[in-house]
Parts: sequence; C-alpha cells; structure tokens
Amino acid sequence: MKTVKVIKIDMDKCVGCRACEQICSSFHAVPKWSSNNPDRSRIRVYRNELRHTYVPVLAGEYTQAECNARYALTVKGTEYPECLFCRASCPSKDQFHEPDSGLPLKCDMCEAQPPLSEPMCVQWCPNEALTYEEREEEGEEEEKPGGMEIGLEALVKTHGLKAVTDTIARISKG
Repeated sequence: MKTVKVIKIDMDKCVGCRACEQICSSFHAVPKWSSNNPDRSRIRVYRNELRHTYVPVLAGEYTQAECNARYALTVKGTEYPECLFCRASCPSKDQFHEPDSGLPLKCDMCEAQPPLSEPMCVQWCPNEALTYEEREEEGEEEEKPGGMEIGLEALVKTHGLKAVTDTIARISKG
C-alpha cells in the first residue's frame, strides 16, 4: 500500500484572497518566514476579472520539454490557454520557477518541515477552497528524484556540467 496525499481545490469557494500564495511563499523562504514573494509560492491563483472567478493551481512535476498541448479551455464561457491550468514547471512558461535561480518549484505539501496536520495553504484558506486528503492505495511507493537532484539537473542543463562543478568546488573552499 502507498499513501497518496492530495490537496483538493474547489474553485466555487475560492474568492481570490491569495492567502495560500502568501503563506506558501513565507513558509518556503530562506530563512523561513523572512520574506513574502509570491513568485516563490508553490500555488498560484489566476483570476478572470470579468467573471470574478479564481483558479488556484499547485506546482507539479518538472518537465524538461514543452508539451504539444496548445489548446484553449472554455470555463463558464471564457476561453483560457491550457498552459494556465498546467501544473508543470517547464521551459515555456515563467510560473513555478524560483525567481533568483530559475530552478523549478514543486508543491511539497510542506513536508520538508516537522509534520504538520495539513499543508500551510490549506490551513490558511479562509473559505475552505483547499482541502487536504490522505488515502491508502494499492501499489508500492515510487522512488522519485529529490529536489536537489532535479535542481542540479536544471542547473547543468542551463549552465553546463563544468560551470556547475567549478562553482560547487569554489563554494566548498570558501
């Protein structure tokens, strides 16, 4: 059995307050709580001003290639580019990349810290548009690369292996 952790989003309850973005960016700041930059948030709230609707989107897996999905989705009569709802951190969009380093961001359910009852965005959502669920499913736990591996792969792809190893060597001496 494996444990599946999910943040469910109810768009009908979201009022666009962006408390989830603010608490996520503060929680993941280094040092923790030291800054509030929504570009560091692992959740983004997109707004349709004419219809007053809001769509929270959580950062998902990193992908090195752009997808071929160039479609538009229609929600309540308004057309949106499909990329807007995509959770992936990819080369074709600026969302879900760390603003200083360009490294991909992914929702970690606030697991890097001592156990919380639920992720910070869920705790701070005033209208319960975000809810947290854990359930057991058949199958084995998958071994996925950690954040450091993904980050290093992205740095090597962007700057080259030699530049990354030279920088690490320089930093480790200092």
